[in-house]
Amino acid sequence: MNPQSLDKKRLYHDGCSAAHAMDLIGERWALLVIRELMLGPKRFNDIRRNLQGISANVLSQRLDELERIGIVIRRTLPPPASVQVYDLTDWGRELEPVFQALGRWAVRSPFRENGPMSVNALLMSFSTMFDASRAAGFSARISMLLEGEPCHVIIADGAITAQRGTLEPADVHLSASTGDLLELVYGGKKLGSWLKKPDVSVSGKAEILSALPAFFPIPAPVES
Repeated sequence: MNPQSLDKKRLYHDGCSAAHAMDLIGERWALLVIRELMLGPKRFNDIRRNLQGISANVLSQRLDELERIGIVIRRTLPPPASVQVYDLTDWGRELEPVFQALGRWAVRSPFRENGPMSVNALLMSFSTMFDASRAAGFSARISMLLEGEPCHVIIADGAITAQRGTLEPADVHLSASTGDLLELVYGGKKLGSWLKKPDVSVSGKAEILSALPAFFPIPAPVES
């Protein structure tokens, strides 16, 4: 990576490494672009669809900047796909615990408002908010189709895996929107009424889903 890749006009010129991190990823949308690639490669239009309000021009700029400084890589998937995708480099993927720390910190903000979440954002929130002590002795393999995208959650041995991609075998299969799943896991919706939602479909051991909200506690906001 060439140091000249950085825009000198936007640097903090501060010796603190945290300040340099902001030099690298502090531009508007940059962190959210990285979030959308954290669970695997995506096409340009898939990234844009999951970032509400970003223009194609701004997304192109951010991807170019992140590629130039070595956080994002552009590649072509092998046949039969043969499409161009964006992915994170190994260095870029090291930002995952940074997202988790930011999420755990910001969830306590008294100014936080509810809003839509992409599939990546929701899956990453599960890994961030999971309380292993509450899941002791519980195991489940949950296959999900969220917004038409295959993904899954595995809980076993006090640990969680939340990823994109199919899962077989699974204890329960569900199809829902991210908003629907937010209502169940974080919003206090009871499983019985949740299963009656028109866009929710569940097969297998549906009772497993009733245990999920307890594993993802939301702490009280700090006093403003």
